[in-house]
Amino acid sequence: MEVPAELAGGKDAAASLPSMSQPIPVEITVVKAQDLKTLKSNVLVTLVRVEYNGEVLGDSPKTGVLPSGTAEYNFSTSFECSPDGPNSLEVIVQKPLLLTVLEVGPREKKKTEKITPLGQAVVDLLPLLQGVRSLKVFAPLYAVPASSSEKLHPKATGGLEVTVSTKELLLSATQFSSGNLLSITMEAAYSVPGVFTVEGQQNYMACLQIPAAGEELLLLFQNGILKADGEKEPLPRPKNWPLGTILAPGALAIPNSFIVGGPYEDEDGDLTRSKDREFRRQAESTKRIVWDTERRCYLDAAAVAVAPCICFVPSLQKRIAECRYWPVELCKMSMASGGKGKTSKADKGDEDKQIAFHGVAYVNMMHLLCPGVKQIRGAFRVFSYQDGEVFEKTRIQHSIFRDLRSQLSLAKEGLGTSPVSRAAPTKAQKEDKDSSGTLLNPSKIQLSDGTGGSENVTNLLEGQYSEAGTFLVMEIKLDRPLVPKRPREELVRRVKEMIHPKPELPPWTGGAKKAVEAYEKCVTSVAAAILREYHELFGKQLPDQGVIDHGTLEEQRRQLNYELNTSGKYFAFKEQLKHSVVKIVREKYLKTEAFENQGQLQEFLSELYVFLVGHMHIALNKLLSGEDVSSTPTPCATNKQLLLFAREAEANRDLKLASLFYSQRIAQDQCSIQSWLDYGAFCLLHKDATKAQECFKKALCLDPQHTQSLLLCGIVAVKLQHYEEAEIFFEDACCLEPSSIIAWTLSGLFYELQNNYIRAERNFREAKKLLQAQLEEERRILEAAEAEGKKPSTAPEEIPDGSADKLPEVVEGVTSKEKATALQEAPEAPCLAPGPQPPPCTIFMKTVEFLMKVNAVRFVHKALAHELLSLQGGPTCAYYLALAWTYSLQEDLPRCEECVCEAIRIDPTNPNVWAQKGHLCYLKKDFDKAKNCYEQVISFVEDAVDMHFVYLRLGSIYLEEKEYGRAKQIYLLACDNSASCLTWLGVGIACYRMKEMVEAEDALSEANALNNTNAEVWGYLTLICLHGGRQLEAEQCYKYTIKLGLKNSELLQEIDATQSRFGFGNPSL
Repeated sequence: MEVPAELAGGKDAAASLPSMSQPIPVEITVVKAQDLKTLKSNVLVTLVRVEYNGEVLGDSPKTGVLPSGTAEYNFSTSFECSPDGPNSLEVIVQKPLLLTVLEVGPREKKKTEKITPLGQAVVDLLPLLQGVRSLKVFAPLYAVPASSSEKLHPKATGGLEVTVSTKELLLSATQFSSGNLLSITMEAAYSVPGVFTVEGQQNYMACLQIPAAGEELLLLFQNGILKADGEKEPLPRPKNWPLGTILAPGALAIPNSFIVGGPYEDEDGDLTRSKDREFRRQAESTKRIVWDTERRCYLDAAAVAVAPCICFVPSLQKRIAECRYWPVELCKMSMASGGKGKTSKADKGDEDKQIAFHGVAYVNMMHLLCPGVKQIRGAFRVFSYQDGEVFEKTRIQHSIFRDLRSQLSLAKEGLGTSPVSRAAPTKAQKEDKDSSGTLLNPSKIQLSDGTGGSENVTNLLEGQYSEAGTFLVMEIKLDRPLVPKRPREELVRRVKEMIHPKPELPPWTGGAKKAVEAYEKCVTSVAAAILREYHELFGKQLPDQGVIDHGTLEEQRRQLNYELNTSGKYFAFKEQLKHSVVKIVREKYLKTEAFENQGQLQEFLSELYVFLVGHMHIALNKLLSGEDVSSTPTPCATNKQLLLFAREAEANRDLKLASLFYSQRIAQDQCSIQSWLDYGAFCLLHKDATKAQECFKKALCLDPQHTQSLLLCGIVAVKLQHYEEAEIFFEDACCLEPSSIIAWTLSGLFYELQNNYIRAERNFREAKKLLQAQLEEERRILEAAEAEGKKPSTAPEEIPDGSADKLPEVVEGVTSKEKATALQEAPEAPCLAPGPQPPPCTIFMKTVEFLMKVNAVRFVHKALAHELLSLQGGPTCAYYLALAWTYSLQEDLPRCEECVCEAIRIDPTNPNVWAQKGHLCYLKKDFDKAKNCYEQVISFVEDAVDMHFVYLRLGSIYLEEKEYGRAKQIYLLACDNSASCLTWLGVGIACYRMKEMVEAEDALSEANALNNTNAEVWGYLTLICLHGGRQLEAEQCYKYTIKLGLKNSELLQEIDATQSRFGFGNPSL
């Protein structure tokens, strides 16, 4: 159980531990034993033996056992802890205090007292390195098997009350906080080669190297137990001390330390895929080598630090960064049968041949460099040890078992033998022996000179591990993560710095608004002055005097004009207004230079005249009514309607109009987060990433706790190649809402773009864990609902109303041509399902659904690539629909059509598939096929997601084909579903063509109320007024038609022809 003196006591070994000015005594007091009768009912006299690190520290006086089973020992002893002695901090970390209760039998004649071990207990001294100077524990006593087993109670409840203390801390607070504790648990090797047999004495060993500040420590796991086929290892099960063989096997268990296992998908090893599950389940119940041993190692600040320390061996973080794979060697070594002593040269050849089945597993340690990660656990495949392959993956040139086998052979004898039945070992003997978990220092060991014979032994039965599929299950755990996770407060501060809005500039007092206000004040002043002149000339008109006739008013107007012109007041009023009009021209219209031609001047004067007259009326209304009349009416369209109008304009490729509607939504409510996000998504799609970033940051300013805004800020930051900012946004989103599947998946996709595959895989794993929990919760709720008596979902063949039988009529109700097309494109579907089948629920498709709404095309492609790799039965209908959407945005119509055809083949009754195909045919100007697809969508019981655009485009096709009755019905369905200016316009056009003028005018009035800037609406209103003989209204509608710039040349020609036929409607004629 001892570390060789030349390894543990050297200067290099001490370099990795905190320095001590002098040895620190560790005081141990065994107070008493309790319930000894549970171990053996007739025990009378006992003593307790205290030993540590293979050395007996002392025996207590013989003490009688009370009837209650209590024995008062009050025995104290101690040992010294020092880096230069045998009991260094490294030993305290990984070795417990061993206490043995011995039964003292009665003395017989001419014979010594018979001393028999009764039970053993262990005390973990690790708290002494964690800032504790004194600990009091109740250590359970485990029975020692004896020949008189019938008197041994199987469930012992006895224990020892022990106190351990030091006069000063073994580690200061600074040393403890800057260092770290590394624990490695070697659980088992499964699916071992079939040639491994339980018979015979074999030592199954595993070993790996751990870098420290001044040395490399070799952690050796010996005495693996080969178990035959049988039941699986139980979970949870205790971890064992690396003590080898002791008298009480139960005392090997480390208190409060268990192997708990877990889902294979949550592991960090090689066999985590779904196809590996069955193999692992079978391997866990077949032949296996079990250690279940935990080794611990203290790493000081120099061994943990990122920067390389001033020593030969680099730090843990630097070593992981330089080479992510660390080798864990595995071998079988025959137990020696010779006696103790040095091995002769003649025996060295035989010693070399004792090592066989030399294998190696590669552990990816890069997980430990992920923020907040402090544990790696998984199953790692074992391969035959090949020097070239090991060096290529790990950059390590020597093998532990091959180059250090002469030292490992020293550990074969007397491992873990308790000193109860032997005398205490001398220092010289301790230096020649090691425990089952040994710390070796390769810098102190001279490597073998010859390797020829060992190569033949190492490669013995090469390939056995790979053929058997052997894998090693182990765990590497740190007390604190090497890379701390950024706290939430820091993330909030960083995000706030990135989205902090710029201070608003003070308002400029000489702007356009003030110029208009000054003009209205001048108009009011001039009007009041003119009214006074009128009163002076004609007096005030009282209400009871009646209404003045038209002729009298005209005469008074002529007299007033004459007086104003002859007195010079008209010129004065004009000059008074002139200054305010000039300011409007400069501030409102930004006109400061001369016009290039007379046409531009006349056009501008007309526009200016309309504006001035309008505000003159506003000013006069304020003057006469005494109320503040708003210059702009309350908008009729709601926020939801404006969003619909914007998407309609976007579908019609009118991006300028779509941007206007998005801006109007924001103008209506600048505190609406969704309005900013929708506008940002529009800008992101149309290559204006900078504007999109402004919108997303504005939304985040409104609510810094809004997860969706954080994710969109991260997406647009990736688009702008601001990767550091993107990482902050994604990390903050995951920290803010740790239950968000989309946040973890998007963060994983981002790290994958950065080639950080370890963090990407961990984030994907977290998302899958959340999705699994969500599905289980939904399943539990469904089962609870069914248990309460609710009817479960009925299978198609059990539907009572016969709707399953009616489904073929849905396809037949369109056209026989379309039915034939559907059957031709879906040859593998023998019959139609009762409805669209839900796609398999994965984290990537959930994320794709979100990304499609915000137009993040690049991330959609990444997520779909993962979806394609993760599916077992091939791509799904949802996959092809999403892929087709990306190709349609890129205007790659041939590839879009391929995806749509595959989606139809997989699920021919999905309305979304037919809607997508209809849009594709519509964009290709193949209106016959588009009409058939849209009719197919409408025939389904379940609506497609984008029914609004299905109605609009199908209605437009009917209008082109002059099927006005069907067009009217489709547009009315669209109005009922989601009314807009375009839907009512379609109704109006259809009614007008069918000579239903009243209904047409009502529909066009509804369209005009929703959007009074649509030139086509005004054009058809012009036609209706012309047919109704309303000259004034026809002229007004025609003016707005021309002013708004009607682009439909056919409609313009029809208006001109109608005006010519009726002889009115065009003021210019």
